[in-house]
Amino acid sequence: MAVIKSLIYFILAGLCEIGGGYLVWLWLREGKSGWLALAGSILLTIYGFVATKQPANFGRAYAAYGGIFIILSIVWGWKVDKVPPDRYDYLGAGIILLGVWVMMYLRKS
Repeated sequence: MAVIKSLIYFILAGLCEIGGGYLVWLWLREGKSGWLALAGSILLTIYGFVATKQPANFGRAYAAYGGIFIILSIVWGWKVDKVPPDRYDYLGAGIILLGVWVMMYLRKS
């Protein structure tokens, strides 16, 4: 159960960070409403709080989160930007997931 809870926090943090960054991107790069920048800034702030819920120490949690962030970014690019992943994206994502699993969940304590 602790692993599931940790993965949920990683995914929620990633969605807040990627979604917030994307909204700011739309405002700055595509000239969209400033309200998107405000909403993006709020999401980025929420991300900072969600990330602290991880049970591991800061360095380990953020290193593992980096892997989850990469995978979520590939999915975001596929679903939002309509750029499907290729076989190298899938291979890299698999390697990254293995690394996250080893760093965060393989150890007993």
